[in-house]
Amino acid sequence: MFVGLSRMEKINVFWHRRDLRIQDNTGLYYALTSELPVLPIFIFDTNILSKLEEQNDARVTFIHEQIVKLNEEYSQKGSGLKVFNCTPEEAFNELLDTYEIAGIYTNRDYEPEAITRDSAIQELVQQHGAEFYTFKDQVIFEKGEILTDKGEPYKVFTPFKNKWLQKYKDIDHKSIDTQKHLKNTFQLKGTDIPTIEELGFEPSELTFPDKTYSEQIVEKYADDRDFPAKKGTTRLGVHLRFGTISVRELAAQTSSLSETYLSELIWREFYMMILAYFPEVVDKAFKSKYDQIKWINDEDQFIKWCEGKTGYPIVDAGMRELNATGYMHNRVRMVVSSFLTKHLLIDWRWGERYFAKKLLDYELASNNGGWQWAAGTGTDAQPYFRVFNPKSQQEKFDPDYSYIKKWVPEFDTPKYPKPIVDHKQARVRAIETYKEAVS
Repeated sequence: MFVGLSRMEKINVFWHRRDLRIQDNTGLYYALTSELPVLPIFIFDTNILSKLEEQNDARVTFIHEQIVKLNEEYSQKGSGLKVFNCTPEEAFNELLDTYEIAGIYTNRDYEPEAITRDSAIQELVQQHGAEFYTFKDQVIFEKGEILTDKGEPYKVFTPFKNKWLQKYKDIDHKSIDTQKHLKNTFQLKGTDIPTIEELGFEPSELTFPDKTYSEQIVEKYADDRDFPAKKGTTRLGVHLRFGTISVRELAAQTSSLSETYLSELIWREFYMMILAYFPEVVDKAFKSKYDQIKWINDEDQFIKWCEGKTGYPIVDAGMRELNATGYMHNRVRMVVSSFLTKHLLIDWRWGERYFAKKLLDYELASNNGGWQWAAGTGTDAQPYFRVFNPKSQQEKFDPDYSYIKKWVPEFDTPKYPKPIVDHKQARVRAIETYKEAVS
């Protein structure tokens, strides 16, 4: 254990971001085996927090809870986590003024704003003679690792998946034992973690899913995953999003139990690869011709969709589940996003932004990819002339109305609203609008 550092002693810094764990943490492992004492840090980035619209945003509470746990883990080894509430530039200027830093270690983030942030921090620390090291951690394969035979990125999922699986067989699936190297951190003289209120927020009352999961759920995943009333999914999305679990360990533990479950993890990496190669998808259609769609963008209908008052029970149940819990079942996500973009002809970006505000497991690449898939504008998307019928989706996946009755108690009573659009008319209108845009 390294204690009592003076200003002239060199240290390394490990910057936790989307990897709020110690075990099987790639960048942390390399920092701890670097032969210099390691200061682990976390930054409540005010650039990000200032954009959040709700005072009780549950993700802030979730992250705060994980930071407290992470600090406790470090403290058990005689160390601690240094926590900042400021911009990354301000945090690193303070660190560079306090210590002689040899290197900053962190795990790569593939979102455009994160790439810009990391470039600025790299330039800042290098001006002070420190190096900036990044590592692959939140995916199993990243940009440049799964390519076509011509060396190009895949634009269709199935061949990407096949190449991914082929390569996955050849890699080492052993976890990185980070714990045994924690002796190479140094002792902080008391850690100061800001309260949620000091961050400018209020604690959320939402209940967060546990990061343990049932093997039985994974084994039955292919059969149960499409039925929202069943407990048929692991609910690990928020833990993958913030890295409280390792995707490498999760894949290794589940790959023999369910090909379908592993396929969902591959979808996650496919969309991350799409975002890395085509960052313009954040604001534009992957298939650019679909940027010509003449959206109606009726604000009153959008509000009814947001509130779960469309008169289509499975749509309303999904939106109410999202608003109440920060979660929505994946099958229902497809139904509600198709309804918004096809039935109401409201721009997919409106829906994507609403999900970004509400979802606990919001992750830019997957959220964007899912919305563009549903809207027919993205890679591997459903064709524009395929319009989900909310009624038939309910009959197939919630036949006894269990899910609907849970979230829409006034369903089948005079209090329940009439449908805001007619399905048949809306379907014809959507197909004609899309056809006009791409012709």
